[in-house]
Amino acid sequence: MKQFLLKVLSLTLVVAVVAFIAPNGSAADPSIWAPQPLDRLIEEGLANNQDIKSLESQVKSLREEISFAGSLNDPRIGIALLNIPTDNFRFDQEPMTQKQIFIAQKIPWFGKLSLRSQQAAMKAIRQEAILKAKRLELAREIATAYYELGFVTSGQKTNERLIKMLTHLLRVSETRYAVGQGLQQDVLQAQVELSKLLDEQITLGKKRRTLEDRINSLLNRGDFIPVIPPESLPYPDPVLEIEKLQTRALTMNLWLKIKQAEIELAGVGIELARKDYWPDMDFKVAYGQREEDFKGRDLPDFVSTSVVMNIPLWKKTRQDKKLEATKLSHQAALQSYQNLANSLLHKIDALVTDIRNLQKNYKLITDALIVQAEQWARSSLIAYEVGKVNFNTMINAQIRLLRFELQSENYLFSLYKKRTELEEVLGAPLLSQNFGDNISHLQKEKT
Repeated sequence: MKQFLLKVLSLTLVVAVVAFIAPNGSAADPSIWAPQPLDRLIEEGLANNQDIKSLESQVKSLREEISFAGSLNDPRIGIALLNIPTDNFRFDQEPMTQKQIFIAQKIPWFGKLSLRSQQAAMKAIRQEAILKAKRLELAREIATAYYELGFVTSGQKTNERLIKMLTHLLRVSETRYAVGQGLQQDVLQAQVELSKLLDEQITLGKKRRTLEDRINSLLNRGDFIPVIPPESLPYPDPVLEIEKLQTRALTMNLWLKIKQAEIELAGVGIELARKDYWPDMDFKVAYGQREEDFKGRDLPDFVSTSVVMNIPLWKKTRQDKKLEATKLSHQAALQSYQNLANSLLHKIDALVTDIRNLQKNYKLITDALIVQAEQWARSSLIAYEVGKVNFNTMINAQIRLLRFELQSENYLFSLYKKRTELEEVLGAPLLSQNFGDNISHLQKEKT
């Protein structure tokens, strides 16, 4: 009865594994939130990445091994000549001389085949989790490069606005100096600031090209194709409850699932090592055909059977050592799981703290600093035109305003990058505030 239950359990596990790793299964792959342009880039990267394709082939290979691991070895067939006299090699001289054909089958001890099938199934589960983790990692890398490209592009636009503004102010200062109302140092300062911006423009162009090259590399494109950067991204306001996120990560984190599969795999290894103390059996059935003897008597043929089994005579150096090794592997898998689980809790806490601080910084700079800087820039420009403030104060006010605007973009894109990191740890997209489902502000706008 016990052996029957073990076989049923094994079959159930195999069916569950096949359903888990089926290519057209109902369970969707874990993902990160992404606006449509980024989502298309991620799809292209996942479709073209050769490492992902290699892992997919490995998963298919391990899936095929499940039934193989739980099946019997091929039966063996052979022929033999028995008891042939060496003086004349006649088949009719001795009554025991015979021509024999035999068939043999090796049968593992009860339960070994089901355990081997479970072992192969757990390997397939582990490899499937690795595949999903790598897909999620690639999606995060593409998203990170995409958001960095967005910030660099914002920097270019800010730089262009500064260049345009300084070019205009340079002409104004030159006109004022020509009519004796301005100072030469104002003209020189404007020229220096403009040269610095032109140099910065070249640096930003290099950064943009580097990021576009990185994205093209992640997408495994043969030729360089310009990447359209993100524009007008909404303010991300994800649900951030640390305890719930930590619980969610312990359930859904893909690398943790890999560790869980390794624990299960080591557990099956222990059971197999215990089964190795019991012998495998080799059954053999033979049919021996005899000729008529030299007196013309018809001699009956022979049927022979035998069972051969191995004896665990060297168990101290074989079975005992293997069992101890599997127990140590199981212990190592448990320790690795616990270490990763603990680190995930701290990582989520750190990421949530970073996101909350970035949200505070973004709100402060957009709700207060930019408003104040706009007032300062506007009043200083008016005051400069009537000669109440010097050129340096006015130009610093204008530059400070645009720098604050750029810093707000930096906080915004940093929020998206941190959110993507957090979603990779969780193994699923974050929910947005004030929404009962997983639809972001940008997705709402599109619908």
